[in-house]
Amino acid sequence: MVLLFLLSILLSCNNSLEPVSSEEEIDPGNEIVDSGDAALNYRNNCGGCHGQDLGSFVEREWAYGNAQDDVINSITDGYASNGMPAYGSALSAQAIEDLTTFILTEIDGKTKAMLEEENPDLSGLISSDDLTFRLETLTDEIPGIPWGIAQLPTGEILVTERGGGLFLVNNDKQLTAITGVPAVVSQGQGGLLDVLIHPDFENNAFVYLSYSRANPNNASERTTAVARGRLEGNNLVQVENIFTALPYLGSTHHYGSRLEFDNDGYLYVSVGDRGFREVYPQELDNAIGKIHRIHDDGQIPTDNPFYNTAGAVNSIFTYGTRNPQGMSLHPETGALWEGEHGPQGGDEINILEAGNNNGWPVISYGINYDGTIFTDLTALAGMEQPIYYWTPSIAPCGMTFVSGNFYGNWRNDLFVSSLKFEYLHRLQMNGNEVIGHETLVDGIGRVRDAHMGIDGYLYIVVEGPGRLIRLVPEQ
Repeated sequence: MVLLFLLSILLSCNNSLEPVSSEEEIDPGNEIVDSGDAALNYRNNCGGCHGQDLGSFVEREWAYGNAQDDVINSITDGYASNGMPAYGSALSAQAIEDLTTFILTEIDGKTKAMLEEENPDLSGLISSDDLTFRLETLTDEIPGIPWGIAQLPTGEILVTERGGGLFLVNNDKQLTAITGVPAVVSQGQGGLLDVLIHPDFENNAFVYLSYSRANPNNASERTTAVARGRLEGNNLVQVENIFTALPYLGSTHHYGSRLEFDNDGYLYVSVGDRGFREVYPQELDNAIGKIHRIHDDGQIPTDNPFYNTAGAVNSIFTYGTRNPQGMSLHPETGALWEGEHGPQGGDEINILEAGNNNGWPVISYGINYDGTIFTDLTALAGMEQPIYYWTPSIAPCGMTFVSGNFYGNWRNDLFVSSLKFEYLHRLQMNGNEVIGHETLVDGIGRVRDAHMGIDGYLYIVVEGPGRLIRLVPEQ
């Protein structure tokens, strides 16, 4: 998916999205295939991040020009300083020219409103393997790209928007902006990302936000950070930064940024490799490409696995991680599960245990976006195997286990949002083993997060337009 990144850089900096891999009907493995057909090349190489409807190219400012030659040159040569390699060695010159023509022709005259009218009608009953349900839209007015969800004990729901907005959807389905949000760097994949409430929210009103934070000494650098504040009415007050993943870096992707509390009250923070796979994920002297474990105020637990390791960042819980945008606590075992984007193939689901090395980039089931191999290894002693992986990629984002009594045989199954294929992916579980899977709400849009609410209902947020949706089972 080098092509995906290359096209991203042509857009304004708010539009660089996650990389994904080729589609199964074209390439059941990881090999890059030049289909000779521009529409198929777009679908397989670009649609996962830019939308199968080319949505991210519509009504946008092009940073490097949108003339035919501008786009061809950008795809062919790339922008290495932005972590986007050239695609000229993977597709022929004719294929790149045809692809450019396809993109510019397809978006000519289109508006966002026109694309939204083309969304599938999912207003009726939907049947899955084990359950019939319907979708209830709580709001379709979230601006920009919604990213994270957290339900309050009142039933109201907080939703983040990557551009920097935090919104409250009340029980009358009204959307209200929350003030007091920390300043974010809304570039590439960065911005305001996850939201989480404290387990004792009813008494302390603490809300946690992950976001891309600018280096106060160098505005061209940023990193993953976590802020905590108290929610008073429609305002966040007493906001303070409690975690910063050092070092700050100049790239604008792979922030990770998912947040989760465990049953003992420890807060976990996922941090991606920021595009520097060979530098940071396997080294313990930095916070990049890691899962971190901290107290609710940002202090470091003294029983962390590397707390007493000389030179190590003592908040590290696990390491060797690429771009982890999903975390969820198993409702029965209390184990913390993590989902992460692979490169061209190799998206993973892992169970996190203290001190584990998840292997990135030494072992992987994926390849480079230009079709070359960066490792011959899929397993190595001392490195963990995923519970499940996807090849080709689905571009997994938020995920959650279903609990409670509303969803019958869905209970304890894992639901993973797919950015590429625009659906919710159900993994049917037997303990820690995946025994089956199915896709739900196909074509609904890029699903950013899945959240098991305090009220026992399953919620998702979707792009284009920004929607908060509840899955309501038929009794």
